Amino acid sequence: MGKTVIMDHPLIQHKIGLIRSKDTGSKDFRELVGEIATLECYEATRNLELEEYPVETPMGHTISKRLAGKKLAIIPILRAGLGMVPGMQTLLPAAKVGHIGLYRDPATLEPVEYYCKLPADIEERDVFVVDPMLATGGSAVDAIEQLKKHGCRNIRFLCIIAAPEGLKKLQDAEPDVDIYVGALDDHLNDIGYIVPGLGDAGDRIFGTK
Repeated sequence: MGKTVIMDHPLIQHKIGLIRSKDTGSKDFRELVGEIATLECYEATRNLELEEYPVETPMGHTISKRLAGKKLAIIPILRAGLGMVPGMQTLLPAAKVGHIGLYRDPATLEPVEYYCKLPADIEERDVFVVDPMLATGGSAVDAIEQLKKHGCRNIRFLCIIAAPEGLKKLQDAEPDVDIYVGALDDHLNDIGYIVPGLGDAGDRIFGTK
């Protein structure tokens, strides 16, 4: 059974406050999203398996620990998810990066897939799906279902801000997926945006609005 973690770390909460502000420009917004992703990644990797191995230090012999060889992958949901990748790579530099492209139909609010490119051995990897906003939950569910069709079984989902509606949809549809949320907001408005939220994360990351 997957777990849901709502972050309470002071640094995450502080940085989320900064990206909420309409006065935060694209450069600062982009950097802050990366920093938040790094902090969330630290928590989301807490249960990675370790193995012991011998090390010679300048003072003698010891037994240290390292990651147990499990392959990792970071899968951003395009396009806003790209903003979280550099922060994830800060802690997971050897992880392969795949991409799933989805956009939300403005009439139905349902996800429409337009791109999917994954590492060839994706089914062997622990996967971290990243998207700054979990609004209706449709894109997250669709992306995770695509990964499961490719054989993925160990999947974590990371977002910065979630609406209760989207979180419940993801929990109900993917009960085996661990979910990490920076902040749980109040509700969705009638056009599917999170309130109070921060606006369109993609537009703010890439300066397109």
